[in-house]
Amino acid sequence: MFTVKRTMLLGALVTALLVASTAAADRIKDLTDVAGVRANKLIGFGLVVGLQGSGDGKDLPLTAQALKTMLSGLGVSVDGPVSDYDLGDQMAALAVQNAKKELKLENVAAVIVTAELPPFAKPGQRIDVNVAAIGVAESLRGGSLIMTQLRGVDGQTYALAQGAMTVTGISADAAGSSIQIGVPTAGRIPNGATVERRVETPFDSADHIVLNVRDVDFSTSNAITEAINLAFGPGVASAIDGVSIAVMAPRDSSQRVTFLSMIENLDVTPGEPSARVVINSRTGTAVINRNVKVTAVAVTHGAISVNISATNEVSQPGPFADGETVGVQNADIVVTEPNNKMFLFQPGVDLRQIVDAVNQVGASPSSLIAILEALKSSGSLRAELVVI
Repeated sequence: MFTVKRTMLLGALVTALLVASTAAADRIKDLTDVAGVRANKLIGFGLVVGLQGSGDGKDLPLTAQALKTMLSGLGVSVDGPVSDYDLGDQMAALAVQNAKKELKLENVAAVIVTAELPPFAKPGQRIDVNVAAIGVAESLRGGSLIMTQLRGVDGQTYALAQGAMTVTGISADAAGSSIQIGVPTAGRIPNGATVERRVETPFDSADHIVLNVRDVDFSTSNAITEAINLAFGPGVASAIDGVSIAVMAPRDSSQRVTFLSMIENLDVTPGEPSARVVINSRTGTAVINRNVKVTAVAVTHGAISVNISATNEVSQPGPFADGETVGVQNADIVVTEPNNKMFLFQPGVDLRQIVDAVNQVGASPSSLIAILEALKSSGSLRAELVVI
């Protein structure tokens, strides 16, 4: 009976330890990225038409030039010679002038179109595009983007964008008053581009699959390597450095996908991050991770306040005195320095003790930042100080 109870207790203890270790572990897919499997940025120049007088107008010659080039490609001559032998020179010039007037450039805007080509995107798939005005257009609301080539960094066309835009911003003005909500000069076209070219990746042909750890850490790289070798056998994974782990993979693409799906769902306990203090000087935010420690040091912090008050008085001469009435300004200067207590850090204090000590003296966020910077300068802060 005692043996049974002891076995049950031991089994419960092992189960609790496994649950605790699993709860603290992370999946490999949450810690790493597969080398070569990434998105690619695309960019293009285009025109948005159909605006209600909120376009570039005649203030941006680039818009008119781009519109003429596009129409010329469609076989439409905007300002070319009139080839009608019945018209004289004056009638031909008048016809050209009238043709120019018909182009409502107030309804056209020059824009930059950007998109992100996801990994493994195939021709025919659709992706979202972002559109932003680059000229003097006041709003893109109600406009439609005409066919625009989206190119990669190599200059090749990878997608074609076209369609009606969705603009959430709005602006209005009347009688000298104006109001603006959001950004009316930028919009988005969901599924507005069609992929025309595939980006080749080494995933199908490489001998090894390389996993890149998102945060450089040798302990995490070693833990991932050990977890893969424990699950699939020794030598399957080998750590290249603190970022990359090379994993042997099957030649067949379908088996490679299955193999990688099994790897990315393995649980790994990552290494503890290095001691770091991150300070945002603009917002007064200070973030301290739990590995930060401080050596023995005494700290006091106070602020000197100077208050200057001015009192204006009038000085008048006595009766029957030969004098003038003049203004006199008196100034009172008061210097105040609070008597703050000094607090002592013992060697190796942790994050909780640091926070408790700072809160005890009532330090503000800006004061906390000043204290941390002073501790780092004195060599007592065992952490990396990052200012953003």
